[in-house]
This record gives sequence, C-alpha cells and structure tokens, in this order.
Amino acid sequence: MFGVNMMTNPRKKIILNEILFWKQNKLLPEHYCDFLAALYTEGADIEELEPVQDPKQAILPSEKRKMLLLVASLCIAIIAVLAIYFTIKSLTLILTVVVGIGACILFIAAFQMAQKKHLLAPIFHLLAAILLFSISIRVCTTYFSGDNIVLFCLIAANCLIWLWSGIKMKLLYFTVSGVLGLLALIGYYIINLL
Repeated sequence: MFGVNMMTNPRKKIILNEILFWKQNKLLPEHYCDFLAALYTEGADIEELEPVQDPKQAILPSEKRKMLLLVASLCIAIIAVLAIYFTIKSLTLILTVVVGIGACILFIAAFQMAQKKHLLAPIFHLLAAILLFSISIRVCTTYFSGDNIVLFCLIAANCLIWLWSGIKMKLLYFTVSGVLGLLALIGYYIINLL
C-alpha cells in the first residue's frame, strides 16, 4: 500500500526525501525526523524510500541556487544595459524604448509573482523601479539638459509613484523610499530658496 500511495503522490515523496535528507545530514534531531516521517507515511516505514545521497538533490538548496542565479543574471543584464544606456548617446531613443519595455515586463512579472507570494517579487519591483528612474533621468539629461525644474518634477513623480505603489500593494520599502525621496526633494528645495 505504501509503495502505491507514494507513487501516486509525488509531493509526499518529495517531503519524505527532504525529511530523510535532514536525518542523514543531522539538520534535525533523529527522533524529530522519525516522528515527521511516521506522520507523512501514516505509519509505514520510511526506509522504503531511496536515500538522498547528494545534498544537491534537496529541494531548498536547488531552489535557492536557481533564484540566486536568476537574480544575479538579471542584475548583471540590467547593469550592462544601463551602462550602455548612459554612455552611448547615439542609441538613446532605441535604448529608452528597450529599457521602458524591460521596466514594464518587470512590473508585470513582479505583480504576478506578488499575487503568488513568490520571493522574487520584491526584487523585480525594485529592478523595475530602478529602470523607470533611469529612464526619467536619461530623458531629462538628453532633452531638458540644464533645466532643474524638469529634473525636480521627474524625481518627484518617481517618488510619488513609489509612494503610491507602496501604499497600494502594501510594500513598505516603496512607501519608505517614496516618503524619503519626497522629503529629500523638499529639503533640497528649501535649502536652495535660502
């Protein structure tokens, strides 16, 4: 009965392999692992499972590696695009469109991940906000060079978007960033008036 039940329920098999991995690597006391295994196997013998020899077969380390690789490659790609974006003036229009599309894709992906409570959602939100902010700065320096009022307004608009996003999606880091950005702008404006 145990073998048939385990074949039809792959999630249970994954959980039991994790428990066996914890037991073999002494991540939890042995009696805790035995208790959890008995709970999940409904009293059957856990030794019928194949032992997990390689820690890379465990779920958590492989998932963490995939997420770290995805985030690292995405950050490197964004840094490379932004470096090109701010150094090659002849491609400003094309790169503005590319960065804008990238920001939209990241915002959509972050929104979908946030609904699923995925761990990468905040990182995607932050990367999209950085891209949107870089577009604002690039447009201001390219088309309104030397006009501080336009720069001030674009930075304020970014801060307001961050604040609105933080309040709407209950993201503390965006709310704090928006408030701090607006306070810094107001402080800068007051200091320049004096």
